[in-house]
Amino acid sequence: MRRQLWGPALVLALITSAASLTSAGAAGEREPRPLRELYDNRAVSEDGRPGAADFDGQGRSLPAAALRAAGWQIGARPAVEGTRLDWPNSRPGRPDNVRAHGQRVAVEGRGDALTFLVAGTGGEATGIGTVHYRDGGHSRYELTAPDWRTGPLATKAVALPYLNSREGRVADRPRLYVVTVPLDAGRIVESVRLPHVRGLGRSLHVFDLRVRPAAEGWTGSWSASTAGLPEVGPWRDQTLRLVVHPTRSGPTARVRLSNTFAGTPVRIGSATVAVRAEGAAPRSAPVPLTFDGEGSTVLPAGAEAVSDPVGLAVEEGTDLLVSLHLPGAVPSVPLHDKAVQKSYLSTPGDHAADADGAAYTGTVKTWPLLTGVDVSGGPGSVVVLGDSITEGVGTTEGANKRWTDALARRLRDQDRVPRYGVLNQGISANRVLSDRYPGDGVSSDTGGVSALNRLDRDLLSQTSVRTVVLFEGINDVRWGARADEVVSGLRQLAERARARGVRAVVTTLAPCEGESRCTPAVDAERTEINRALRADRDSFDAVLDFDRVLRDPDRPARMLPAYDSGDHLHPGEAGLQALADAVDLTVLDGRRGRAR
Repeated sequence: MRRQLWGPALVLALITSAASLTSAGAAGEREPRPLRELYDNRAVSEDGRPGAADFDGQGRSLPAAALRAAGWQIGARPAVEGTRLDWPNSRPGRPDNVRAHGQRVAVEGRGDALTFLVAGTGGEATGIGTVHYRDGGHSRYELTAPDWRTGPLATKAVALPYLNSREGRVADRPRLYVVTVPLDAGRIVESVRLPHVRGLGRSLHVFDLRVRPAAEGWTGSWSASTAGLPEVGPWRDQTLRLVVHPTRSGPTARVRLSNTFAGTPVRIGSATVAVRAEGAAPRSAPVPLTFDGEGSTVLPAGAEAVSDPVGLAVEEGTDLLVSLHLPGAVPSVPLHDKAVQKSYLSTPGDHAADADGAAYTGTVKTWPLLTGVDVSGGPGSVVVLGDSITEGVGTTEGANKRWTDALARRLRDQDRVPRYGVLNQGISANRVLSDRYPGDGVSSDTGGVSALNRLDRDLLSQTSVRTVVLFEGINDVRWGARADEVVSGLRQLAERARARGVRAVVTTLAPCEGESRCTPAVDAERTEINRALRADRDSFDAVLDFDRVLRDPDRPARMLPAYDSGDHLHPGEAGLQALADAVDLTVLDGRRGRAR
């Protein structure tokens, strides 16, 4: 039998070769590559070939037909959380996502956040990644992708009506998520290292990754939160003419639309904006709006759109009319329910460009699809995250007597701090901790998802937000939440805001004795919340004591009768004005950062 003898030279050559390969592989791995070149998983299949993809290692996948029906087809560029994303340009059955395990992705830009289009399989997937900046520095981030089948519907970007398996179609609600993580302000991103995922059998799938650009040169002047997805009409080939009241002036404007919570796309046939004269009549001919240069646009399910800038001089204190032609059938639509403002609905046809209001024979008391108006210039915005007290329930329709309107007027009439736009993100019945509307499907409940679940959309992605005011919690304790739970939720909101460089101001809760659910036990919880907030010197940049402003000195559990709207829960217009008057405007100054 012949024996193979390896000499020292051969052994050394093999070791050197292996070391060279390892070194070359490590060097190559250190070089960032575009995400699409790293795709290593197939998530999407056609219904007729479900075995062509295996998203979760169990033979299940996302149905291409359902994605197309939602407007998330190949080549789609849905905008979510203020970021224009690219849906993978891969045919069904081809690699279309990356399972994160430390790959370095070529991503460039400067902004306030990284935006990931993700989903977890095998459960919620979490890991720590690294952002590399052009200046040679880096920062770490934590990314969590909810599970594609069991994650919360309240925070999903899009959900589908079924999934594919090797055996065929399965009735389920597979979902995708958009998650943002903060960036170091002012630094230019050069690349991003994806997380190493913790947890056996869990995978974090990344479909797209972008830097969310800061809204430089723009100020939010008006906004409304999407509070639910109720049935309407159905509207068919009709035009909405929506009345809004800007809080900040500017020579150029743009509007923001959102199809949040929806399962199907909505088409905007045409859109205009005009200064209002009276009723549905504009002061002069409406100015056409375009979207990426086109006169019409389609909003995929869960996505949003921002119009191109138009040269329309916006003045605070003067109403605008935003007109949206809906050429197709619209049986349900995402909207803000209690607008405390009358808007208009036309007879059939495209009446967006009408220079009078004759065609607008119907009325609506909501703000469908429209979520914001921005103006060019300005110092940025103060966002108020609240419930029906902030929303203005109990005030005169169309009079703009919300406390945020009064606050905007105070800011306009002074020069001690920047004259910020004031964005009202109040939702009637909203809570800090729990969802009223489940976040998915058609529902008559328009109490919105919880403040914790809507923070990214309704606060952090708002235009040039500098300061947030948190005025929520009374609905939580009225429906059984404990004081410590509410305080913990408010602290989480503030922590997330401050991580993005946003100043966080909290308010104490107003008294409500006499309202049916404001029992002595509820008042005890409310009082404990207020005590904890007043004593907290670390979690918030400032505390506004709205309880002391509104309460009756002789009976602190109830509102001063002069400030009561009559239902003992909502302040009347005098009470709301008192809240605005009591705000020390210097605590809203976003230039002060996190200093108390």
